[in-house]
Amino acid sequence: MKFKVGDKVKVTSGKDKGKLSSIVKVIPKKNTVVVEGANMYVKHVKPMGGRSGDKLSVERALSTAKIALVNDKGEVDRIGYKVAKDGSKTRVFKKTGAAVPEPKTEAKK
Repeated sequence: MKFKVGDKVKVTSGKDKGKLSSIVKVIPKKNTVVVEGANMYVKHVKPMGGRSGDKLSVERALSTAKIALVNDKGEVDRIGYKVAKDGSKTRVFKKTGAAVPEPKTEAKK
């Protein structure tokens, strides 16, 4: 999968079309990603054990076909790969040919 957690993406279709955000979670088996603040839905929680019921806003997964990576200029761009002589692969933007910066991710506690 060409997307990684922390990548800056733009939603290209759906109710959140045009929204710029970062990827929170990648689900390769389903070819989907969870984008921060996009595709929000209300989840109703039943009252349990003396706790009252509640409505929670939850992010749902989006298909990778509905998002596009954003380059340094803020434009939507496709991703390609270049293989170095030592055999390592790096992600590059198709339009500019520049290397895709490694996303900054926070360590989970």
